[in-house]
Amino acid sequence: MIHIRNKEEIELIKNSALMVSATLTEVAKMLKPGITTLSIDKMADEFIRDNKGVPSFKGYHGFPFSLCISVNEVVVHGFPSNYLLKDGDIVSIDCGVYMNGFHGDSAYTFAIGNVYEETLKLMRVTKESLYLGIAQAKDNNRVGDISYAIEHYTNKINGYGVVRELVGHGVGRQLHEDPNIPNYGRRGDGKKLKEGMVIAIEPMINLGVKEVFTEQDGWTVKTEDLKPSAHFEHTTVIRKTGGVHLSNFANIELAEENNVELNHTYNLKIQSM
Repeated sequence: MIHIRNKEEIELIKNSALMVSATLTEVAKMLKPGITTLSIDKMADEFIRDNKGVPSFKGYHGFPFSLCISVNEVVVHGFPSNYLLKDGDIVSIDCGVYMNGFHGDSAYTFAIGNVYEETLKLMRVTKESLYLGIAQAKDNNRVGDISYAIEHYTNKINGYGVVRELVGHGVGRQLHEDPNIPNYGRRGDGKKLKEGMVIAIEPMINLGVKEVFTEQDGWTVKTEDLKPSAHFEHTTVIRKTGGVHLSNFANIELAEENNVELNHTYNLKIQSM
């Protein structure tokens, strides 16, 4: 069933989505080489609960953590662990928060230290494709208009692999609702979009081939060729002239920028000693 949300419901979803954004901002502040992905998950779990939210992912179909933390060739659903982040890694952090009866869902891919330029371009293009998809999330368009915008930019123009096995989705009282939002497709295909629908648009784009496989844990999805993958996601409401994202990257990007400058200064000090 596809839900059309009223003004009050959209505001509650926005509150949950902004708590996700606040959590990802706290993540951005702590990211650096040498920390474990498990420590990131622990911080996020405490931050969400301290702010009267519940981590949406923890226990969802048996998922054992509050965050999906996916490093390098892991596309999505990575398990936090004792893995130490290292210079040159990229890491996708996917987070959901449940508050006041509604879920918010968002993801952001971070660069750790000095990342290869081709991988940074992948991240930039993937983030740009998210906003191209959001622009098509307007009343009387169809799901395929979002899908086409993302695929055309990432694959046809930039030559990246677009993951087909994993898609965006509706979000509201349930973490995953109808309709599915693929990142590939044809304009004019799929379910019609109506003002007031709330969806999670989430390009998952690979540097190499589009094919992926799932590890034996049943969750961790990796690229078939083990090349890096990027993932960005916004909870988005359908409006007359285009989607409006309810989650927000502005503070995440600011914290990320400040963190890069802080660590750069620290590294210069170490090198000069």
